[in-house]
Amino acid sequence: MPTVSPPQPDASADTPLKRALTTPLLYFFILGDTLGAGVYVLVGEIAADAGGAVWAPLLLALGLALLTAASYAELATKYPRAGGASHYANRAYGPFAGFVTGFCMLAAGIVSVGALARGFGGDYLAEFVTLPVALVAVVFLLLLALVNARGIKESTRANVVATVIEVGGLLVVVVLGAWVLLRGDGDLSRLGRLGTPEQGAAAALLSGAVLAFYSFVGFETSVNVAEETRDPRRSYPRALFGALATAGVVYLLVGVVAAAAVPTERLAGSSGPLLEVVEAAGAVPGWLFSAIALVAVANGALLTGIMSSRLAYGMARDGLLPPVLARVLPVRRTPWAAIAATTVLSMLLAVTGSVASLASTLVLLLLVVFFVVNTAVLVLRRRDPRGESAVGHFRAPAAVPALGAASCLVLATQVEAEVWARGGVVLAVGAVLAAVAAARSRRARP
Repeated sequence: MPTVSPPQPDASADTPLKRALTTPLLYFFILGDTLGAGVYVLVGEIAADAGGAVWAPLLLALGLALLTAASYAELATKYPRAGGASHYANRAYGPFAGFVTGFCMLAAGIVSVGALARGFGGDYLAEFVTLPVALVAVVFLLLLALVNARGIKESTRANVVATVIEVGGLLVVVVLGAWVLLRGDGDLSRLGRLGTPEQGAAAALLSGAVLAFYSFVGFETSVNVAEETRDPRRSYPRALFGALATAGVVYLLVGVVAAAAVPTERLAGSSGPLLEVVEAAGAVPGWLFSAIALVAVANGALLTGIMSSRLAYGMARDGLLPPVLARVLPVRRTPWAAIAATTVLSMLLAVTGSVASLASTLVLLLLVVFFVVNTAVLVLRRRDPRGESAVGHFRAPAAVPALGAASCLVLATQVEAEVWARGGVVLAVGAVLAAVAAARSRRARP
């Protein structure tokens, strides 16, 4: 069972950022980021890999995500700092690893926000009005940056509303799918079909779990707002595991009813698998789900933008990025320079359309980050058992970090070669910049 370490002196009580997040706000932050826009296409992709037993890869992915989440819970309560994974890697392995880890997170976050901005201006918005995608993306990102700079409390309150809408939309899908089954138009036997005779059940399960794992990605962004949480030792583990449990239940329900209500081939061939469930039920207009999808896209972009800006702020404060990025608004107490920098980069990606070539590297980059975080837990337990926590921190069971690191290696073996090639370029750029940052850090030491 998880344990809590003895009380320790607080080395991080004073922060320029405003501590405004309560446990419910943090819970909705994590839930909103986890239940992102990907769920609207994810079920079909999993069905294409795993067959009708969509629930199996989702359940396995949830278990693997919980392993790494436990490591994040330990480090976030031990070191409640805005830099998140970069800060942990810096403490465990030094500035080189800290920079590479932070660079991977920043690259994933900035690309994700740019992709979501283009998605917001695409087919979903066209259901209501047709405008140039690039123009919509720029205006969209500018508005999100203003909300982000307004304050963490305001941003997370907007997230609460958006998350309720997202969950409500997914629950509507569950109800409609159940209605299809009750009237006899579905097929529950599809839920037991895992993979194909050529592929095998084990290979299908693992391949589908890689895609399903992406559906639970998002919880890692929340560590970057631990410094803005009122009581991270108590709030963070409760919010984290509560949000992942909620997301897991919702995903499993959606996966079960979608796979049972819609033929697997139709589900796998659709870019909007949840709309297939709606059409099979014939009870809700398609424009309603376009509106819900727009809310999900906007919410995901807002939360990922918050993560990226706080990560850049934390890396700047640790000396890994230019110090100008650590500047904070005097009244709102938000990192305005980091918000501006990450927003501009996301705008450039959204306008140039280069997001598609990097989007598939996000999972690979995050697996690198997760591996570093899991191993950092083991290193810092020996090197710094007390940490900075004010009254004691969450401690994961002894074997969990090792299992979490091993799960990252297993999932990485399922990543395609071309994705490794693109991800390798990003990692190489990060390594070069990290070497420069590490050399600068060594020269700056007295």
